[in-house]
Parts: sequence; structure tokens; C-alpha cells
Amino acid sequence: MIWEVFRQEKQGDYHTHCGNVHAPDREMAKQFAAIQHGRRKPTNSLWVVPKEEVGEIDADDVAFGGTTDKGYRWATSYNPDVDHAEEVVESEGQQAEAEKQRGDA
Repeated sequence: MIWEVFRQEKQGDYHTHCGNVHAPDREMAKQFAAIQHGRRKPTNSLWVVPKEEVGEIDADDVAFGGTTDKGYRWATSYNPDVDHAEEVVESEGQQAEAEKQRGDA
């Protein structure tokens, strides 16, 4: 039987998947997990779960984050080649002129 192992490095951290172990029962799986996944890195706790009990929900099952496009929230959607608004360009010019005047004073 395959058991999935999740490791928590420090108390209060999230548990993250670190691998799996093959064991006939829960107690052996916990022992194997402690040996294989708990010794190599700092570990606060391990979760050992039968693989069949791990459920998956993917994008085919549900629309994550709703249906509204919110790509503007991510820097990856910023396109520097698009013309900027006139006010922004004017403001940049005014700021540069103000800095120049402060430097001359």
C-alpha cells in the first residue's frame, strides 16, 4: 500500500508534500516516513495518509478564482509597449522639471 507523506519544518508552518512510502499498515508507514522523510531536514511533524484518501480537485472540476479575468493583478500582464495615458506622460515631465529646478536652487 502507498502512503503519502507531508512534512512540517517548523511549528506553525504549512505541511508540504515530501514524498511517499510503501508499507502494509499505518504504523509501519509512520516508521518508514520518520526514517525516510523526517531525518534529512529539520522536521516538526509528519502527516502520513493512505494514497486513496488524498482527494484531488482540478480545473476540470471547478473554476478556481471565479470566472472574472483578474490578470491586471499580476505583473506578468503588464505590457510596457502599450501607449501610456497622456496624464502620466505629462506628470513624468513635470516631475523631471521639478527635480531639475530643485537641483539648481
